[in-house]
Amino acid sequence: MRKPGASQGQSASELISNRIGELGDWRGETLRRMRTLIKDADPSIVEEWKWLGTPVWSHDGIICTGESYLQVVKLTFAKGASLKDPALLFNSSLDGNVRRAIDIHEGEEVDASAFMALVRQAVALNSSGKLKLSKQAKP
Repeated sequence: MRKPGASQGQSASELISNRIGELGDWRGETLRRMRTLIKDADPSIVEEWKWLGTPVWSHDGIICTGESYLQVVKLTFAKGASLKDPALLFNSSLDGNVRRAIDIHEGEEVDASAFMALVRQAVALNSSGKLKLSKQAKP
C-alpha cells in the first residue's frame, strides 16, 4: 500500500501538488494560495520535499516550510526572528531566537503583500549570508 506523499520518483513540486490535493479542504486551498504567493515573491525559489513529507521552499537555504495540521496550516520561516514583520504576520514560535511561524486557521486570510515582503526579506537574508561566506573564502 502506498503511503500518502510517498515519492515514487516524483519531483518535489509534484509531491507538494499531491499533498495539496490530498488535503482536499480549506487546508489544501490555504497551502495552495501560500505556495503561489511564495513563488510569486521569488520565481527562482526551489521547492523541496523533506522530513518524510514536509513542503520546503528554499533560496540559498531554507526560506520556509509548509505544514498542515487538523486546525492550522503552519508556515515556519527558518530565520524568521531576523526578519522585520511590521504587519505582525508571525503569530507562532515567537519565543525562539531563530524561527518564527504563521499559523493560519480556517477562514483566515493573510495579507498577501506583507507575506511576500517576508519571503523577499528571507531570500535577501539567505543570499547575504552566502555572499559573506564567499567573500571570507577568498584569499
